[in-house]
Amino acid sequence: MIGKMMEDSKVDEQEKREEQSKTAMRFGWLRFVLAIKDFAAGRLNIGEDADLEGTAGIIKKDIVFKGASVYILVCSIFIASIGLNVNSTAVIIGAMLISPLMGPILGIGFSVGTNDWETLKSALKNFGVMVVVSLIASTLYFLITPLNEVQPELLSRTKPTFLDALIAIFGGLAGIIGVSRSVRGNVVPGVAIATALMPPLCTAGYGIANLDLQFFLGAFYLFSLNSIFISIATFIITRYLKFPLVSFVNAESERKVKRYIGLFVVLILLPSAYIFYGVVKETIYLNRAEQFVAENFEFEGTEVLNSRIAYNDSLSRIDIFIMGENISAQAQ
Repeated sequence: MIGKMMEDSKVDEQEKREEQSKTAMRFGWLRFVLAIKDFAAGRLNIGEDADLEGTAGIIKKDIVFKGASVYILVCSIFIASIGLNVNSTAVIIGAMLISPLMGPILGIGFSVGTNDWETLKSALKNFGVMVVVSLIASTLYFLITPLNEVQPELLSRTKPTFLDALIAIFGGLAGIIGVSRSVRGNVVPGVAIATALMPPLCTAGYGIANLDLQFFLGAFYLFSLNSIFISIATFIITRYLKFPLVSFVNAESERKVKRYIGLFVVLILLPSAYIFYGVVKETIYLNRAEQFVAENFEFEGTEVLNSRIAYNDSLSRIDIFIMGENISAQAQ
């Protein structure tokens, strides 16, 4: 009986040790998770080194479009138009680096986020003047240039897609986060390059100069898409960082503003999503067509000189240009 009691005692002690081990393991995992959480909170906290007062001053200052800004914008428009005209990516990037277009766009999102309606009116007015000046300058260039051939850089700005909206959102987030730091870097020029505001605006000018409505509408829609989503991203970060509100807005008015913004976003996104769907279909078809040509047009004594693939929703076409001996009927 004593032996049985000792055996039961050993079993109880073993079970107790196992339970203690499990408890220690659970607490170990909990401590690990909490440590990861604390580490992430310290690393991912964008509000820690934010300069709210300084940021508001910089954004409001960059909204103003007069004096030197006018000449800088016109010069950047001409540089971008030349780059599009000669298909030079480096020249286009240079134009985007010096363009002051980002100022009013960030100002629109910031003013909505802080309920600063006076600044919003100023940002919208300056943004509208910038767009008109840009369209006039680019249209003038494409009217006088002797180079009339449509380059790939021009064509690529006429089909906005859902991916362009994503680029604009992440670009806008990077822009306002960079501007709001107490130690500011050169984020805004990078955002201007990534979101490509200048090229579609210049392409819209090309559409006006050549009376090409498709070019104008596609390019101007791309520019509008980028501008709107940069502003929305700026609005989100402005609210997240809790910039001081300039004027009081009651709850009902705030709900209305949110509904209008949501509806506007949906209306902007739907066409781009449809275009993106079309681009995906076209890309899949082109890849399959190229694979088909590569796999089915290898004949002895012949060589494929070129293949021309034309995609269309209703009827697509593949033209094959072959050099060499005649293809037998059996091979066909």
